[in-house]
Amino acid sequence: MMKRAQQTLKTLTLSTILFLLVSFETTALFTPRQVLGTHNHHQHNISFTPSKFQDRKTERSMISSQALVYGTAVATTFGMQAFGFVAAYLLKTEVFYDIFGGVNYLLLAVLSAILGASADGALPWVDDPRKILTTILFSCSRGWLLLFLAWRAHERKGDSRFDEVLGKNGGTPQPLNFFVFWMAQAFWVMLVSMPMLFVNSSSLKKPNFSVYDIVTAILFGCGVLIEIVADIQKAMWVKAGRQGVFCDVGVWKFSRHPNYFGEIFQWWCLFAFSYSSSVNPKGGYADWLWWAGIVSPLFTMQILLNMQPTGICNAEGKNLKRYYDKCPERYAKYHKNTSILIPFIGYGLVPMFLKRTLFFDFEKYQYKPCDDDAGAANKDE
Repeated sequence: MMKRAQQTLKTLTLSTILFLLVSFETTALFTPRQVLGTHNHHQHNISFTPSKFQDRKTERSMISSQALVYGTAVATTFGMQAFGFVAAYLLKTEVFYDIFGGVNYLLLAVLSAILGASADGALPWVDDPRKILTTILFSCSRGWLLLFLAWRAHERKGDSRFDEVLGKNGGTPQPLNFFVFWMAQAFWVMLVSMPMLFVNSSSLKKPNFSVYDIVTAILFGCGVLIEIVADIQKAMWVKAGRQGVFCDVGVWKFSRHPNYFGEIFQWWCLFAFSYSSSVNPKGGYADWLWWAGIVSPLFTMQILLNMQPTGICNAEGKNLKRYYDKCPERYAKYHKNTSILIPFIGYGLVPMFLKRTLFFDFEKYQYKPCDDDAGAANKDE
């Protein structure tokens, strides 16, 4: 399983590199020519009035501000994770792997808030309610992630995912594969942060919120809250001695993985909210840099829904054996009547073809007793 996970990480790293290159090249390609400072040789009667000159200067400043924010984010993220890899490998530990990820997120929020106000005509961060709201909600989300992962690392006294690559069990250390983990985290931080960077790098003056802005902002906050509440309820259940074998308290009554739902949902909502920060005269739908932000929720879904070492793939399937062994009838009922991801009442009445499609309860997540020999480690989310 480790080899498969490492291959998945390598493939994902290469694909995200290509995605970023295509996104930014396309952004430059579709940027209006007057913004890029080019001209048409067939047009001779161009009037360079002071107002037009000022507009072009402002547009160039806007583009340079966005390049500064995104460029600084890339350099900071990959530099920080590379430093983390060197330190962790020399110390032969993975203890601060998750902590580096959480701190990286918060650092990008602060840097983008400061650098995003550098464009001519841009409002200072403290005077831009759109940037204030985005930065605060983003920081709350990632600040909680930092606290939760730090606490979990302390409770578990390590992370078994890294035992093989660090040679902890008497094997040969694998520095290259360990480096892949750190670079995968760099891509995770950078790609998930794309909508936040888009908002904070925008020079658009739009102090009032539309109904669309209010709705998407509230939904973003709800996604953050659902994840925090789910994590707290699960942690309290574990501390209380795992009563009832599996967790079905609070929001876990309505979803088997409400924390994952909150994580995915919030990034879809932030991506939607960032639409109004586009400076493209035609709107966000014509702004390729805004479209690049869709990688945030899609990348999150890829990690939590499809990658074997973590997420639902790790929590379901053969790792459900312990529940079916200890309380088969009660867990089978919970499994049948509780949505795998989206909190839902009346899930037991949903037709199977909808469960296997719209509700993400895919066949690959089902427990198959014939696979018992493959092993089922006691792993929690």
